[in-house]
Amino acid sequence: MIVALALSAHAGIGAAATPTTQELQNQIDELKGTISALKNSGDTASNDDYVTRDQLDGLRAALEDYKYDAQRNRDTKTALTKRGTTISGTVQFRANANSLGTTSGAASTQATPRTTSFDVPTANIAFTGSLFKDYAEGKNLDFKVGFAYAKTSATTTSTAATSAFNLQDAYLQYNISNTAVTGLEAPSINLRLGQQQTAFGLEAQTTDELKPSINTAQFVSGLGVGTRQIGLILRGDFDPYVDYGFNYRAPLLEYAVGLVNGSGPNQSDNNNRKDVLARLAFTAPVDYTSWLRELKFGVSVVRGTKTILNGAVTTAADGTQTSTAVNGHSDRYGFDIYYNHLPFGFTYEHAVGKDDTFVTDAALPATTGNIAATNTGKLGKLNSKGQTLTLFYTWGEQWLKSSNGNGQGKFDDWWPKTYQPFVRIDRWTPNTANTAASGANVTGQIEIDTVGFNLFFAETTKLQVNLNRYNYKNPAKKDYRDLLLQFQYGF
Repeated sequence: MIVALALSAHAGIGAAATPTTQELQNQIDELKGTISALKNSGDTASNDDYVTRDQLDGLRAALEDYKYDAQRNRDTKTALTKRGTTISGTVQFRANANSLGTTSGAASTQATPRTTSFDVPTANIAFTGSLFKDYAEGKNLDFKVGFAYAKTSATTTSTAATSAFNLQDAYLQYNISNTAVTGLEAPSINLRLGQQQTAFGLEAQTTDELKPSINTAQFVSGLGVGTRQIGLILRGDFDPYVDYGFNYRAPLLEYAVGLVNGSGPNQSDNNNRKDVLARLAFTAPVDYTSWLRELKFGVSVVRGTKTILNGAVTTAADGTQTSTAVNGHSDRYGFDIYYNHLPFGFTYEHAVGKDDTFVTDAALPATTGNIAATNTGKLGKLNSKGQTLTLFYTWGEQWLKSSNGNGQGKFDDWWPKTYQPFVRIDRWTPNTANTAASGANVTGQIEIDTVGFNLFFAETTKLQVNLNRYNYKNPAKKDYRDLLLQFQYGF
């Protein structure tokens, strides 16, 4: 390039006047000196800036070694899936002490009553991911498969209780409207098919890492609303209020409607009718700074069918099967209030169950003396109810966006601590018409009062302490107290 510029410059000069022989010789000598200088500069650079063949071969060998090592680590130390998959789970370790000896959970015979014990009440693992990702509209097809540990009961002194992993969640979810793509101000709608949590109340849908108390409210198991069901449930919300400054989204209305077997997890329907469920929740339409923020009212309904008499099945010559079983209605109604405005919060739930049962006299309530153990041809309504009130006070920084490490250069294991004392009142009456102290068909009312404390010291880790007082209205059962200490971690 320099040679060309030099020739161009000399050519321009020559156009003005014809050079002499001496001038041409001087120009040639100058060009020779320029070329010699460039050559020497190139020889020097080759020693410093260019690699030799051996160096290049060494670099190629190092790259091949790296490729081999990376592929070997992926093949031998990485779990591989055909689709992107996230693995999560929860494990609990519990220590308890109670004032009344018990043999629950031990061998069914000759077990020494205990007042203290160590247990692992919960262990589960789940796999979630996406089978199809719609990057334009967010209409993803997602999946979840989860398994939960369950303890089996011993039947003899020589056979200790064992455990098994049972299928807990198994569903496909189609996102009709996905706020991750359409924006937080758009509604969220998804359709979930498979085995999943039912949409009833607050606590029945709350995962273990968010429950304030160690024990679940009595009505959840008493009414059977906490079990997984197999079916189809549509969930969504409407008219969300969004505050991007606080990363806050609160839909005005949340809804869920579904059709499920109603017979519980991991089994087919036990009758020829499906349970219909619906839930509607209303959130106060206020901005983030209002003291009414996150005040929510919800109602839940389940209209179901249950078998109240197991009958014999007969098969006709054409293969048609008939049964003498008798089915009845099994309905659930719930009302709940949720308020969580740091540092104060409370939840309240009231749930009612209405179940058909055989009675000796359909005109009388389903009291102990009126309930029949056999088919009398007369149906009565057994009413049950439960209610739970939880008050909590929270201080700390775990849920504050300014302190939880988002967007800050901090280690992944760093997380601010949060403290949460609470009190809970839990009431359960399995038969509101039962005025007797005890009975063969029903149990008495149970009252549980709890004082507890939660310490959140990592994103998925908490330490819980609960002191419970159990009060039985049935005088045949003795009241007692227990102290529970539980460590829970997630991954």
